[in-house]
Amino acid sequence: PPSPPAPPPPPLQIIKMQPGFNIVSSVFFMLLNEGVKIFGDCAINVTPSDAELAQIAVASAATARAFGIDPRVAMLSYATGDSNTGELIDRVRSATQRARDAAPDDAFEGPIQFDAAVDPAVAAVKYKGADNAVAGKANVCIFPTLDAGNTAYKAVQQASKCIAIGPVMQGLRLPVNDLSRGCTVNDIVNTVVVTAVQCQAQKEAAGAAAASEN
Repeated sequence: PPSPPAPPPPPLQIIKMQPGFNIVSSVFFMLLNEGVKIFGDCAINVTPSDAELAQIAVASAATARAFGIDPRVAMLSYATGDSNTGELIDRVRSATQRARDAAPDDAFEGPIQFDAAVDPAVAAVKYKGADNAVAGKANVCIFPTLDAGNTAYKAVQQASKCIAIGPVMQGLRLPVNDLSRGCTVNDIVNTVVVTAVQCQAQKEAAGAAAASEN
């Protein structure tokens, strides 16, 4: 007989999902010399659908804001704008529109290549000088697959020797993060600080929502 499905992990059993989300995702804070960039999802979702990519993007934007970062979200692909077509590009394009619909106050751009997302000179060429809220100045980068995201964060970390803090989990009703058995003292401290900031941001958001109802 087939094996029964594995039970959901304890956070999903006990804490459950945040309203409006049905997947848990993750980001890494890449502490680069030129500033902080947020990479997602680099640890959990293998091949997210367009709807799941949109959720990852919206959750990542919220995480950025919780840490005082005004999110400019690049939905990454191997093509920029209408320069190419294909299943993956179309999925990213659809995800971008879904994210815009779900969070109209945030800036999302995609499909867009990494260089056009972070380099103003490249963005000026690929967007023909047109003004864009994200291109050339993205600080949140959403990768189309786990293969791309995990490879990218490790490549950037190793090439730049920057500090990468994460994975920071998103989408649960309450902040939850975990640590590997091989973590360092700095890993523990960073994770505790990140979780505390998430808790504070959630508390402030709940207070604002309650005040608006009164």
